[in-house]
Amino acid sequence: MNVLDGPREEWRRILHEGQPKWVRPEGDHLVLGDGRRIADAEAVYLPPCEPTKILCIHLNYESRRVEFRAPVPETPTYFQKPVTALNSHRGALVRPQGTKYLNYEGEVAVIIGKPMRNVGREEAWDYIAGFAPGNDVGCHDFRDTDAGSMLRVKGQDGFCPIGPGIVRGIDIRQATLRTYLNGRVVQEGAVSEMIFPIDYILADLCRFITLLPGDVIMTGTPRNSRPMNVGDVVEVEVTGVGRLSNRVVEAPAPAHRVGHQPTESEAVRRVALGADFVRDAGR
Repeated sequence: MNVLDGPREEWRRILHEGQPKWVRPEGDHLVLGDGRRIADAEAVYLPPCEPTKILCIHLNYESRRVEFRAPVPETPTYFQKPVTALNSHRGALVRPQGTKYLNYEGEVAVIIGKPMRNVGREEAWDYIAGFAPGNDVGCHDFRDTDAGSMLRVKGQDGFCPIGPGIVRGIDIRQATLRTYLNGRVVQEGAVSEMIFPIDYILADLCRFITLLPGDVIMTGTPRNSRPMNVGDVVEVEVTGVGRLSNRVVEAPAPAHRVGHQPTESEAVRRVALGADFVRDAGR
């Protein structure tokens, strides 16, 4: 039985009495393995996996390609987030003081279930543990550095929240992705809109890179990624999977003024503001 076949199954990971625990959701409660129940509202969530790597695709939704007036890509391109970017449901998203372009990017996160190397598309679904809503957060004030690797844009601590849990037993190909900012829908896209489907991405990556249990693959975002403000609540929902929630907070700027500093170039604004930048430029 592969990840697409039912029945639906969900596991979440929380911090309970000082220890990480796997739990199953039941209504407004979470059930521990020993049968105890706790209120979901009282739970402290942990990321639902421990990856050795977080791999992300650059451009994979047709609506985003159209928004940026980009050509149809012949093959995907990727970047990597450090594992320290991993964050959880209800975890804080930290915007460093002195920056302003902290963008949401709602995505479907794929969590690998067993070692995967040189596997074809038709078998790829057998290697997936499950799916989770994810947010490929980026601070575009640093886009003018790192030669396109996005290390400082998207690799900062906590810039990859996923959760609340891992879900299998649903056909993710029929799902819809939505991002909410303070309760308002700001992104929406069907998974079927992906230029490169999930099975293609996994088969492509594992030709040369061994994907290990717990590894996270971020599969792209639809149009309308925009900046968030301090105090905003951003939520990413994948139908049939769940809804991830995080709040934006501010932290002091780095203590030492070394290296590339935040910038607000045309390139920064073009990516951070998307079609809004194009409209403003045309006035």
